[in-house]
Amino acid sequence: MPDAPKPRRARKTDKPPLSEVAPKPDGSADDAPAPEAPAPAAAVLDSPAPDGFASFGLDDRLLAAVAALGYEEPTPIQREAIPVLLDGRDLLAEAPTGTGKTAAFALPVLQRVTIGKAGPNTTSALVIVPTRELAMQVAEAFHVYGKTLGARIVPVYGGQPIGQQLKGLRRGVDVVVATPGRAVDHLKRGSLTFDAARIVVLDEADEMLDMGFAEDLDTILSATPADRQTALFSATISPTITRIAKRHLRDPARITVHAEKRTSDGVARVRQTAYVVRRVDKLPALCRILDVEDPTSALIFARTRGEVDDLAEALSSRGHDAGALHGGLAQEARDRIMGRFREGSLDVLVATDVAARGLDIEHVSHVVNYDVPSDPDAYVHRIGRTGRAGREGVAITLVEPREHRLLRNIEAATRSKLQIARLPTVADLRERRLELLRANLRDALETGGHDRLRGVVEPLTEEFDVVDIALAAVSLIEGAETRDEDEVELAQASLQQSSGPARGPVIRGSGQGAPWPRRGGP
Repeated sequence: MPDAPKPRRARKTDKPPLSEVAPKPDGSADDAPAPEAPAPAAAVLDSPAPDGFASFGLDDRLLAAVAALGYEEPTPIQREAIPVLLDGRDLLAEAPTGTGKTAAFALPVLQRVTIGKAGPNTTSALVIVPTRELAMQVAEAFHVYGKTLGARIVPVYGGQPIGQQLKGLRRGVDVVVATPGRAVDHLKRGSLTFDAARIVVLDEADEMLDMGFAEDLDTILSATPADRQTALFSATISPTITRIAKRHLRDPARITVHAEKRTSDGVARVRQTAYVVRRVDKLPALCRILDVEDPTSALIFARTRGEVDDLAEALSSRGHDAGALHGGLAQEARDRIMGRFREGSLDVLVATDVAARGLDIEHVSHVVNYDVPSDPDAYVHRIGRTGRAGREGVAITLVEPREHRLLRNIEAATRSKLQIARLPTVADLRERRLELLRANLRDALETGGHDRLRGVVEPLTEEFDVVDIALAAVSLIEGAETRDEDEVELAQASLQQSSGPARGPVIRGSGQGAPWPRRGGP
């Protein structure tokens, strides 16, 4: 271990309730709101007592996989859905993203499919999802839960060489996780048949309909056995979903899990903060905020592809492990970036709204709006990607002084007041860096392994006090991490309003902000 570790990031070790398992280097999920409408008549369910996953009668190997992840109590959607699916009933479930839906269907599907019995070019279970990112994520979740069962899982989506998918399908698989378009493509090719599918799951059905996949869904479902078990999960139940449920589900059990209600402080479990920043100061302000906040994992939204690239490059040059995600990237590059972000080797992902569609990574601690979205729904959708499955989340918005109307629209839509905070000062930065340095010194002392440096320190103890030696060492480290730009105060701007008092901090000078330095020194 290095003798002088770089300043560490605070990492949360508390585990949330079991939710979408964070896979290896693959995709993600998303929720797309749709208008609410009455759902078809369905059975009323009684929730089992929350006695843990063992109460469901799951296979011991599945229970061991869940326990290995450190989870004990199921989420509400899991408590409701798992018993229904284990009983073989059709299911219509209305639940927002981030509530643990993947585990709610993955565990019972793995329990019920005949492991290892699927013939060539067939599958025992078919899971249809809207995006390639979600296909990769769900497939990885199935793999994590079912690897001790020997389950064969194949994701099928566009943007991947079809030869690789064909090779996996020829052997026969237990679970195919597919996007609608690619599933229909394989169906037409004859490279995959659904006549042996015992279970079909439609996940994020509302988003698939919004993306124009209604006809593909009908084609897929019509190609499966009439006596199959079908589960449909959706964030909302629209009239179109109601029609699909009536046409393809048989006497479904109905489950509704509501999103947590917003409080006066904003969206549940998300701390919302806005900083009023002049455009010229946005980049240094963002970097300083990130350093002081010290996010575990930050998702930053920008408006255009060019802005995403520029911002990711600028953050990387200043010491942040940042990557860019937008529609102009090749699929291989998108997969690589998503994989690094998911596994934690990237702590900052800069993305456009379109590229982030379908993105659902549980460990995102901070969402940053580099620009205020003009659509309040886009704001709600963005910040919904943090504070998932019981975790606390932080949403930060950089607001230019002239954007007060956009801010008011967001406050009206969320029925909450965004806290206007002052930008971190030079003193705030110094204090934060000393906190990180102190934490790293403590870690280094507890870890040990610094004997090779005794030849440097011990001779000095004959001339100087040990505390003075330590102070000098800390001072050298602090100086190495500090650049001239660190001593520049960023202008504290305020909102420009046509009438009434200006909201936000009072301007404290006109100095122009400077670029943020690389963390950990030059």
